[in-house]
Amino acid sequence: MSFGHPLLLLTLLALPLALAGRRLVERRRMRYAVRFTNVEVLASVLGGRSFRRHVAPGLLAFALAALCVAVARPHVTHDVMSDQAAVILVLDVSGSMQAQDVKPTRLAAAQKAIHTFLDKVPKRLRVGLILFAAEAEVATPPTADHELVGRAVDDAAFFEGFGGTAIGDALATAVQLGQEITGTGGARAAPTTARSLAALTTAATPQPASTLVSILFLSDGHQTRGTLAPLDGARLAKRAGFPVYTVSLGTTGNTTLRGGFPGGGGFFGGGSGGAFGGSGLAPDPATLRAIANTTGGQFFRAKSAGAVEAAYSKLGSSLGRAPGKTEVTAWFVGAAAIALVLAGLVSALWAPRLP
Repeated sequence: MSFGHPLLLLTLLALPLALAGRRLVERRRMRYAVRFTNVEVLASVLGGRSFRRHVAPGLLAFALAALCVAVARPHVTHDVMSDQAAVILVLDVSGSMQAQDVKPTRLAAAQKAIHTFLDKVPKRLRVGLILFAAEAEVATPPTADHELVGRAVDDAAFFEGFGGTAIGDALATAVQLGQEITGTGGARAAPTTARSLAALTTAATPQPASTLVSILFLSDGHQTRGTLAPLDGARLAKRAGFPVYTVSLGTTGNTTLRGGFPGGGGFFGGGSGGAFGGSGLAPDPATLRAIANTTGGQFFRAKSAGAVEAAYSKLGSSLGRAPGKTEVTAWFVGAAAIALVLAGLVSALWAPRLP
């Protein structure tokens, strides 16, 4: 909690002053003796009221404390949705995503996880989708129409990108799309060319860290295609101020593709490794972790469908939000008013009455 006028919290010193004043008044009253002809009646009136007699003063003290805090203009910090926020999903759809070590396949598990993400994020959050294999392509520009993005995710299996994994180029495409949103870069080339990517690495102007655009990147393999190296793409994202959250999907290269083709090498093993890549179907968590660390994002290692869905669920509950402050002065004023009303009721009900 923070305060608009923290020095006004010094008004809380009125509490010990009020307490001292009350004790002084009570001591002065004790100096005067009052004679009662019937001590038994006095005992019946005052007996058992030692606790009750403190309730009303306690409520009054609470009301005074709440009002002292209220004049200091208290604020609470919490995550708020920004109308300018956007998340760019980047999904690997290379041939190795048909591997069955993650059931039913890596791609199907990733698609389900993205739908979970879309259900979790705020409805007003703009979400874009980039699909990549040997090349990267914008499937949907950032939009608040999450159903449109979901349909594009469902159609990801039909993306014509078989033949390699261009992690660096996919990151660069995401950065270009994010710069279009924030107005910090030039127009994106369509399609992205080697020259435009090389120009990005030399012409990008460092930007302050931004919470407006986040990149959520999933891949299951090593880079085997493309112009930019993965960490070159990460440096572009860092210069643009876009954190990259990475998910490494898959177990090892010792698995099979849908259709029964073995992994671990050869043409089909190169769905991520390329036709002759030799890296098979094994994921590359070290590279994806380095990308997240470079950009200030977070890395997730997913070896099962449940793990990848949990990662996207967690990110869906946090991305697109930024710390914000809300003034809660009215809360303290309301609490003080309630305490005063209760103090009045307690005094009326429990005040000692002599017969």
